Amino acid sequence: MEKYVCIHGHFYQPPRENPWLEEVELEESALPFHDWNERITAECYAPNAASRILGNDRQIIAITNNYSKISFNIGPTLLLWMKKHAKDTYEAIINADEESKKHFSGHGSAIAQAFNHMIMPLANDRDIRTQVYWGLKTFESNFNRKPEGMWLPETAVDIRTLEALAEFGIKFTILAPHQAARCRVIGEQEWQNVSDAKIDPRLPYLCNLPSGKKINIFFYDGPISNDISFGGLLDNGETLANRLIGCFSDNKEAQLVNIATDGETYGHHHRYGDMALAYCLSFIESNNLAKITIYGEYLEKYPPNHEVEIIEGSSWSCVHGIERWRSNCGCNSGLHPGWQQEWRKPLREANDWLRDKLSLLYEEKAKDIFSDPWKARDEYIRVILDRSDDNVYGFLEEQSCKKLSDEEVVDALRLLEMQRHAMLMYTSCGWFFDEISGIESTQVMKYASRAIQLASYFTDSQLESKYLSILEKAPSNIEHIGNGRKAYEIYVRPSQVDMLRVGAHYAISSIFEEKQEDIDIYCYNVQCNRFEKERAGKLTLCAGEASFFSNITFEEKEIAFAALHMGKHNVLSGLKEHSGNGEFEDLISKMKEALKIEDISTLVQLMDDFFGTHNYTLRHLFKDQQRRVINYIFEEPLHNIIDVAFRGILESNYTTMNFLKEIGTPIPKPLERVAEVTLNADFLKLLSYDTFDLKTLKGVAEDAKRLDIPLDRDAIGLASSSLMDTFFTMLKDKPFEIEILSKINDTLDLLNELKLPLYLWRAQNVYFHLTKDAYPKVKEHLDEKDAERWTELFRRVGERLGVRVG
Repeated sequence: MEKYVCIHGHFYQPPRENPWLEEVELEESALPFHDWNERITAECYAPNAASRILGNDRQIIAITNNYSKISFNIGPTLLLWMKKHAKDTYEAIINADEESKKHFSGHGSAIAQAFNHMIMPLANDRDIRTQVYWGLKTFESNFNRKPEGMWLPETAVDIRTLEALAEFGIKFTILAPHQAARCRVIGEQEWQNVSDAKIDPRLPYLCNLPSGKKINIFFYDGPISNDISFGGLLDNGETLANRLIGCFSDNKEAQLVNIATDGETYGHHHRYGDMALAYCLSFIESNNLAKITIYGEYLEKYPPNHEVEIIEGSSWSCVHGIERWRSNCGCNSGLHPGWQQEWRKPLREANDWLRDKLSLLYEEKAKDIFSDPWKARDEYIRVILDRSDDNVYGFLEEQSCKKLSDEEVVDALRLLEMQRHAMLMYTSCGWFFDEISGIESTQVMKYASRAIQLASYFTDSQLESKYLSILEKAPSNIEHIGNGRKAYEIYVRPSQVDMLRVGAHYAISSIFEEKQEDIDIYCYNVQCNRFEKERAGKLTLCAGEASFFSNITFEEKEIAFAALHMGKHNVLSGLKEHSGNGEFEDLISKMKEALKIEDISTLVQLMDDFFGTHNYTLRHLFKDQQRRVINYIFEEPLHNIIDVAFRGILESNYTTMNFLKEIGTPIPKPLERVAEVTLNADFLKLLSYDTFDLKTLKGVAEDAKRLDIPLDRDAIGLASSSLMDTFFTMLKDKPFEIEILSKINDTLDLLNELKLPLYLWRAQNVYFHLTKDAYPKVKEHLDEKDAERWTELFRRVGERLGVRVG
């Protein structure tokens, strides 16, 4: 009997980008990381690209790329984020797919996914087609080959979706065992009822479709997959391996034990889950317990001899089918007992109503631009993947029914973007969780809002007011929010951006910059045509003219702006489309005169009179820059508080505080807080590469320990990890530099004493490769004495990192 094991990981995060900026903004809940994509990359996506296998001494003996040994899909929107923001991990994933072909008879380990995780059975036929096509083209663009399989979001399936997969040449998909209705041996008449997860998941199945097309389906092993996700099976890689091997029967035919879980299970949901996975795969292979395979290879070797019919409108994460994404079915996170999800139905209805309205508008307006509007939408994925001017204009020339003017180019892109956001607003996470005001639900409302804004260029219909009237029927579980309409007003409307808002960001930022230049503000390009900055006392006035260009819709505006800083957080900015009639020059002249005498009331009145209602404050800065400006504003006050006042208090009371500790008397709370703020600030400053001072750092650590001062462990741990990344990058470039190695060793000794949560993944990677590339050659590069010193330090660093040498 041929035994095969296939492990599939569904790696996915919902698109988190601000729909107006096309970038993920700062997410406080992900601290100490910038956002959840960055955090989960550090905890899961990157570790799986270089996962550790430990020996009996708990030292790292091998590093392996899990992606090259398992079947996996990466959500297209996540993959595009990685390509831009986590390039090393992205490249490791792409390389893993290429490497996997050597293991799996020419078949790659990656499969595709429908584009933005839309629940396909709840989509209309047109959206199903586009989602499949966009997912396929994103895959081809990144992996440079056609996908054999495609993952369906939440494995939600119906016949229409399978028909779309088959139409585009997809060979297989993966479903949960309870999604099978009945099966039979191919060629036989009698069907066997396999509902309630009774299907044998060790076999592949053929699904014959009404059109005459066919698609293969694999059903994963439900109990094992569930225990990996929720039952602690990842606590031990050998236990996982034995559980998999124990699923084979005595049948002499080839069998496939296959499992499927969220990829984030391996590292994010379960810390070190990537290592359990790596050890499991290694244990199976090294002991010849089974052959590790992927679906494409297995399908080629053992085509199905059974056929299957599916349960329409079913999924892997809702026992009620697909109700979780349109009703209060009872499925939820379990984190908020007593909460209802009656809001799901109105949110679905609001988006469906908006989608249909936008479809009609698109057809009406796009027919005068494109030869085939819906084909143009399908092909628009080419632009999403490459927004270079040449590619955009090449796409428009190919799809348009005439030569387009500059205004028509903008209209064409606005219409297509309207359609893109009309699909993004169906990202499944918007309905998955418990509350309509949650970040997942408000994110899909933001996509709807952006689509409405784009539609407003083509219609006077009050789409937003009607959309909100439907959302008003969506009850919130939170009293002060009340309903979906209020959630929209609180969380969506403040996020809305137009060109003047981008201009306000530029203008206010200019106050805090030494000089203002041509820059990119997310997906907007700014060319500064004129800029003046003058100061008088505590007042700063900035004024100028700039051209603002959207890299998404090619919209362009000339904007005149003025920004006044009146100290601290008091900032006022005004903007107006520039008319070039001399009025703006007159305004600047009058404001300069008022500035000379620090006449704030006149300055504000002049701005109000000229700019009207288009006034902006620090509230209108985009989140990351807002945080930087606030830090700048508080830099001097915090310096005075921490480095002058608090440090003075700490130094003048230092011996007394030590005495209190010696006699077992608690330090007064105010003094303890002063020490906590001061010493934590010292840690963070000293752990920066530019200001690193190990001797002083040791003194701060000793003070914190002696006085029993609580540390901001997450922040200090992240700063320490970043410092070690810098040191190991230096060591990688100069592996035989003893001074660098000594600094690393001494710093690791201190960090080990502090028992901080460290992210040493990159450092371990560099070190592991040095054990292969540098360690055996040290005597070729250093004299005997230095080689002995280097070797001693290198081994000690390996002990600290938990990596075996030799």
